[in-house]
Amino acid sequence: MIISRTPLRISFVGGGTDFEDFWKIEDGKVISTTIDKYIYVIIKERFDDLIVLNYSSREIVEDVNQIHHELIRESLIKTEINSGIEITTLADIPSEGSGLGSSSSVTIGLLNACYAYQGKKIKAEQLAKEACDIEIEILGKPIGKQDQYIAAYGGLNEITFHTNGTVSVDRIPMSPEGRIGFSSSIQLFYTYVQRSSTSVLAEQKTSIMRNFDILREMKDQVEDVKDILRTRQKFEGIGAILNKTWNLKRQLASKISDEKIDQMYESALKAGAIGGKISGAGGGGFLMLYVPWEKQNSVREMLKDYRELPFMMEPSGTKIMLDIDRNHW
Repeated sequence: MIISRTPLRISFVGGGTDFEDFWKIEDGKVISTTIDKYIYVIIKERFDDLIVLNYSSREIVEDVNQIHHELIRESLIKTEINSGIEITTLADIPSEGSGLGSSSSVTIGLLNACYAYQGKKIKAEQLAKEACDIEIEILGKPIGKQDQYIAAYGGLNEITFHTNGTVSVDRIPMSPEGRIGFSSSIQLFYTYVQRSSTSVLAEQKTSIMRNFDILREMKDQVEDVKDILRTRQKFEGIGAILNKTWNLKRQLASKISDEKIDQMYESALKAGAIGGKISGAGGGGFLMLYVPWEKQNSVREMLKDYRELPFMMEPSGTKIMLDIDRNHW
C-alpha cells in the first residue's frame, strides 16, 4: 500500500504570468507557498485485474482507457499501470473550485504514488513536468504551470517561467518564527461558491495579449514582496501589495469577482484587513486576506457568515507517507 500527501497552495503575486502565452514572450514570475492542507492518494494492489477508483464517485473498470476521472486515467497511462489496482483520493477541503491548486495537487500526488507503487522515487522536477504535460498538453486545460511546481517542491518560493520553457524554483528563506508570524497574518474565508476555474481561466488565457501590461505590472510586484520577505520588514507592506494585485487581477477576466465577493472584500477592509485577493482563478473558492493580528477578530465578526480556514505554511512538497512493500511477507 502507498499513501502520498500533497499540499495545497496559496499564491501571492504574479499569477497569470505562468501561462505559456506570457512566458514565451518574456519570463513569468510568481511567489506562492504550500499550506498545511492536503490531498491524499492511497494505492493498493488488488487480487483481481480490475481497476477500482474511489473519489467523489466510484468507478470499476477493466481497462485504463475506460476511466472517466481524467487525471487518474492519464496518470496511470503516464506511469504505465494498467490493471489490478485500487486508488482512493481524499482531500482536507472541497477539492472542486477551491482556488488552492487542488487539481494539480491531485495530479502530482497521483504521479508520486503511482511511481512509488512501482518502487521508483521520482524528483520534484520530473513530477512537475509530467503533471504539466498531463493537464496542459494532453487534457488541454487553460492553466499555467505554477500549481504543479509548487505542489511538487513545496515551501515558499519564487518560481520563474523562462522563455525557453524551463522553470526555476528558488526557495525564499524564512525562519520558523517568521513563517509562523507571516502565516498568522493571513486569513482565508470560504466564499461558499464552488466554481470550475475553466471558464475564468479560458477567458484570461485568450486575453493575455490585451492584458500584457497588467500582467507585467503584476509580475513586477514579485520583487517587492520578495524584498519584504527576505529582509523581514514589516509584513503589512505585503497587504498593501495584495490590495493593488486584487485591483489589477479583476481586470483580467469578467468573472474573477462578483457582487458577493466584492462585498466580502469591502467588509473585510472596513474591519481592518489591509489587502487580499480571491484565491486561484477567481469567481469563488477562498478569499485570502492580510490582516494584522489585533484586527483579526473584527474581520471574523464582519465575515461571520463565512467559514474561516485556519492554516500554516507548509515547507515541504508532495511526500510518500506510507510505503508497504506488497511483496514483503
